[in-house]
Amino acid sequence: MLYQEAGQFSTRYADDRHLFRLRQDRLGLALLLAFAFVVVPYLGNDYWFSAILIPFLVLSLAGLGLNLLTGYAGQLSLGSAAFMAVGAFAAYNFELRVAGLPLLASFLLGGVVAALVALLFGLPSLRIKGFYLIVSTLAAQFFVQWALTKFSWFSNDNPSGVITAPKLQILGADFGSPAGRYLLTLGVVAALFWLGCNLVRSELGRHWMAVRDMDTAAAVIGIPLLKTKLLAFALSGFFLGVAGALWAFTYLGTVEPHGFDLNRSFQVLFIVIIGGLGSILGNFLGAAFIVLFPLLLSNLAGLLPAGLIDAGQLENLQKIVFGALIIAFLIREPEGLARLWRRLRERARLWPLRY
Repeated sequence: MLYQEAGQFSTRYADDRHLFRLRQDRLGLALLLAFAFVVVPYLGNDYWFSAILIPFLVLSLAGLGLNLLTGYAGQLSLGSAAFMAVGAFAAYNFELRVAGLPLLASFLLGGVVAALVALLFGLPSLRIKGFYLIVSTLAAQFFVQWALTKFSWFSNDNPSGVITAPKLQILGADFGSPAGRYLLTLGVVAALFWLGCNLVRSELGRHWMAVRDMDTAAAVIGIPLLKTKLLAFALSGFFLGVAGALWAFTYLGTVEPHGFDLNRSFQVLFIVIIGGLGSILGNFLGAAFIVLFPLLLSNLAGLLPAGLIDAGQLENLQKIVFGALIIAFLIREPEGLARLWRRLRERARLWPLRY
């Protein structure tokens, strides 16, 4: 059997706390990272880096930020794009106004500012939950976008409110090329996903899941609801803030407040729902679906006879097909693409004895 567990024993408690207990998983992850960091930069072209891989990585990180809050802590939110915008504009201002500040420090400080803003808008979660909490986080979406547009200081007094990414240099190395921007994004995303994996496996992660499943019972057994919920909002905002900085700096290069509108929040929410709530891998799977499937529809539409469908109808038709497939998929597999992956692993563990 290729995926057998027999003969792999845990002889220490530290072995049980490993992120990947099976050597097949550890080997697979090492090969995947080696391929992503070493092989892809040589094989990929500018189009793949700029239009597919970088947005896929950034949206995966944004999905992780929302998944920590909604999938693990059970707090619904529609303010993801607002926190991404805070992180992007905060990182821009730190890089602009603090001389000599390293680029990665700007990303982290932008995430910290987004965490503080998310913490502020997470205060209503102490009194309300469910769809009422969605309305509260939706207020963050409109307030942040209004503030960034109203006060030109955030965009360095640019009349159009647009911010432009600084030079992407770290320790003298230039990451301005498409491959460099991809490597920078991949490095930040890999580090934060490692952090996210350890968070959900920690005591705090168990507290989140207890609050998600039944907050009353969690409070009875001594879990502090105030601290647990607010930490979920803060850490979610941090991840989303860094994702927003990457979206502005390494993907678009320039962005305005309207680039983080409500549609962006829905896009991040769809990533979490399609990929799987409460799943780390599901963020990658959901982001891949969101990024690649519209490209597939566009390529299929290109095979149709010229003039059969005009450009405006084609765009609307793509949205209709995309929405219908999302609904059908959620009806068929409500636990997301991550559930399909778990089923595949379960079958691999028994192959070829059962099949």
